[in-house]
Order: sequence, then structure tokens, then C-alpha cells
Amino acid sequence: MPKPTKGARLGGSPTHERMILRNMTSQLIEHGRITTTETKARRVQPFAEKILTKAKRGDLHSRRQVLATLFEKKQVMGEPVKAKDKLVKKLFDEVAPTLEGREGGYTRITKIGPRKGDNAPMAVIEIITEAVAPKAKPAKAKAAKAEAPKAEAKEEETKVEEETVEAEVEENAVPADEAAIEETEEAAASEEK
Repeated sequence: MPKPTKGARLGGSPTHERMILRNMTSQLIEHGRITTTETKARRVQPFAEKILTKAKRGDLHSRRQVLATLFEKKQVMGEPVKAKDKLVKKLFDEVAPTLEGREGGYTRITKIGPRKGDNAPMAVIEIITEAVAPKAKPAKAKAAKAEAPKAEAKEEETKVEEETVEAEVEENAVPADEAAIEETEEAAASEEK
């Protein structure tokens, strides 16, 4: 959750700040990355993340919410332009599929040093389009893998113990007298007759 801001707002009034954030988010979607001050980048990041989450959802309701949120250019060169519709189409058709495996963290802020004129700290905010590494397996699978070597070790220990017990029995076995064996054989034979 973003930390609430303290102090002066960007642009002065709350309305102007909202307009700045909407415009910067539109430019971020249009170009993929923008260079701005660190403060503005940190402020636009949660706003852009919410828009990208709605775009990733992809349903009609989300599309209408994004249309209502993004900045609309009224006229260019005297002709009305539906730039907002083009921007939303690009967002839903091109940008959102690249974010498919991600569960958040769609943007990245990289600090690039101070600006030459007024020494303001600058940053680049960009949409992350790299593929996501496969998820780690659930804890149960990890536990089963960890227990498998333990189980094999226990089986080996039991085999070794059984072999040592058999060896001890053979060593401790008392050699039988041949005479005693003959007597039992003769007794068994006489009983049969």
C-alpha cells in the first residue's frame, strides 16, 4: 500500500495533482517509459499499477473504468481526436498480455542522477515487460523433496542394521554336536515306524 503523502501536493491543488498523475500514466502507457523527478515517479507508480491491474483483468467494466480515469486530449490541430480510445486499445491489446504472468509490480523506478539545471533528483519509470520466472513449487512439494533423501537414508540404515543383526546371529550361533543331530534323526525315524 502506498504511503500517504505529507506536505505540498504536486502542482498545488488536488485537482491539478490528479491531472498530472493521469497525464503521466497516459504517457507511461503510450511510450512504455518516461523520465521524471523521483517524487513524481513515486507518486505515479501506485496510480499506474492500479490502471495496469484493471487492464490485465480485461473485462468491459475494467475497460470503462480505465476510460474514465485516463487523460483525454480534447483537440489536436482543430480536429477532435479519440486518443484516449487508442490509448486504451493499446493498453488492453498490447501491454496487458505482456503482464500476464505477473501478480503485481508492473512498473520499475530507476534513479538516474540529478538534473543539470536545478539539481533535481531524476528517475525513469517504466513498465516491466520481461517474462516472469516460473513460480516456486508449493511448500508441500518442497517438504516432500526434503523428506525423500531422509527416507532413503532411513531405509539404508535399516538395511545395514538388519545385516549386522544377521551377522551377529551367525557369529553367536552355537555349533551343534554331530552326535546330538544323529540322535534326533534316529528318534524321528523310530517314531515313524
